[in-house]
Amino acid sequence: MSSARLTKRVFAFAASLVGFAAMGFLPAAAQPAAWPQRAVKFIVPFGGGAGADISARLVAERLQQRWGKPVIIENRPGGDGLVAISAFMSANDDHVLMYASTGSFTVHPFQYDKLPYDFKADMLPIAQVTNTILAIGVPAESKITSLKEMVAQMKAAPGKFNVALVPGITELVFDGFVKKEDVSVTKVPYRNIVEGVNDLSVGRLQMMMAAYAILQPGIEGKTVRPLAVAGRDRFSGAPDLPTAREAGVPSLEMEGLVGLLGPKMMPLELRERIGNEVVDVIKDPAIAAKLVATGQAVNPGGARAFAASIQQQIDQVTEIANLVGMKRR
Repeated sequence: MSSARLTKRVFAFAASLVGFAAMGFLPAAAQPAAWPQRAVKFIVPFGGGAGADISARLVAERLQQRWGKPVIIENRPGGDGLVAISAFMSANDDHVLMYASTGSFTVHPFQYDKLPYDFKADMLPIAQVTNTILAIGVPAESKITSLKEMVAQMKAAPGKFNVALVPGITELVFDGFVKKEDVSVTKVPYRNIVEGVNDLSVGRLQMMMAAYAILQPGIEGKTVRPLAVAGRDRFSGAPDLPTAREAGVPSLEMEGLVGLLGPKMMPLELRERIGNEVVDVIKDPAIAAKLVATGQAVNPGGARAFAASIQQQIDQVTEIANLVGMKRR
């Protein structure tokens, strides 16, 4: 057979493959792999009932309907998030994703000498979902009615102001506030920060900075007075509360960023596709209402938007760490 005729046959065969592919007649191995091919797992580094756990379950339920595959929530609390990270890293599977607040991860390099992961290299952003609303509260019986008054009281009684803080980025932000405002306080550690609300309600604590959802029982019971929220914007669930910046103490400003992360082998194209689906789900007004009721603000964004928000948080953490003398380990 002449080379010209052979070339024509090769082109004809290639053209037929293109035609069959367009009609969906190629064998499965020749077509791009569909995702998901099996059950998807969200690893959550908090126990059941936490804000991230609630939003994870709402999102998972809707995605399960879209994908036609189970979306399983696996709670792995403890170890400052490292228990969950170990499970995520060992899976090394694009069907095992991390659903978490990024605050702990961005602070880890300043807290631990050795980490089993590199956040930016090993945990790739898929979708930004919510902001956990953080609030500053005092006992309702206190005479303090604003953040400025709180700072004045701290300066008037150095070391006698007992405070409770969520570990991680919240505590780091507060350390930056202490440095900038030149105040002295006593930190009261809690194994479970939720227990601090009872002590705040009866005046054993003079201040607490935690998720609005944690303070909410005391606020609704009139035993805790919220002074401000820490985010850049007011919280729709408590619109009369000023932000820390509006209240004149911008050093307490921070965002509780929550979203979905994938393993390092997951391509950007797939992350963007999943991210867009998560954004579509989270924009549902019914889901938004449920999240606001649990102290969360809907803040949807795809993979690129989430990456930008994470970088902004990393920059803030680095700036505060430098201010308080913490070095990257």
